[in-house]
Amino acid sequence: MTDAPPGAADIVDAHHHLWVRARHPQPWIDPVTMAAIDADFELVDLAPLARAAGVTATVVVQSIASVRETVDLLRVAAADALVSGVVGWVDLTADDIADRLDRLRAGPGGQHLVGIRHLVQSETDPAYLDRPDVRRGIAAVGAAGLVFDLLVRQHQLPMAARLAHHLPEVRFVLDHLGKPALGTPDFDEWRRGLRALAEAPNTTAKVSGLTTEVPRSPWTVEDLRPAVDHALAVFGPHRLMFGSDWPVSLLATSYPRWIETVTELLADLDPTDRAAVSADTARRHYRLEAS
Repeated sequence: MTDAPPGAADIVDAHHHLWVRARHPQPWIDPVTMAAIDADFELVDLAPLARAAGVTATVVVQSIASVRETVDLLRVAAADALVSGVVGWVDLTADDIADRLDRLRAGPGGQHLVGIRHLVQSETDPAYLDRPDVRRGIAAVGAAGLVFDLLVRQHQLPMAARLAHHLPEVRFVLDHLGKPALGTPDFDEWRRGLRALAEAPNTTAKVSGLTTEVPRSPWTVEDLRPAVDHALAVFGPHRLMFGSDWPVSLLATSYPRWIETVTELLADLDPTDRAAVSADTARRHYRLEAS
């Protein structure tokens, strides 16, 4: 069994996915290059891995732009106490976005809705997060007491920083540390972009999804250390949270190995700071009920 990071009372996995393709097709999965995840993944598959690793709560995150998927994820959260939060999807540009959020919260498991995410990394508009209609929608997410998850690539970090400064009342969390270009000349661009985002005090970030960004295989812990060390420097441990990105992470690593890797990357922190990354930041930022 994998131990929790030293000094941590528990672990919150603040980022994983679930899908059954017959109900929610995942067209982004290439069956050739992504064969490891060309399958269905349900909570029954994750739960033994998570509990063996010391995970006491999770946040499940949308994978497609579908309200129906969000409704189903909320039902999963209602049925199993392991899932403490759901980051779902709504159309940010809808005129009635506040009503749509209210309907999600009024349905089964609606009390577990803690955030909203849009696949900004796939948007072709280079100014997507600067658009007034999108910002109005994100402001409505914040007004509903929800977090907005930022799924962006590193070249979109300056736009994300502008958004966070423009909407200081909204809580933001950056997924996968903004997908740094590890081991490439573009890594310095990521460092600058992450620092700019971290300057907005209403932001946090997830130590997640990094192994799939290493441009070679096999990866090592040292391949990831520059990104995690920089995130610790600009955000601090009390604005970082652990996430597995399971099952997407299976493209490059196993669930136990990722926990072991993060444990090693945080080994120099004191117990309070390790506990922040392992669980406390996620509980506070997403306003999760204690397990």
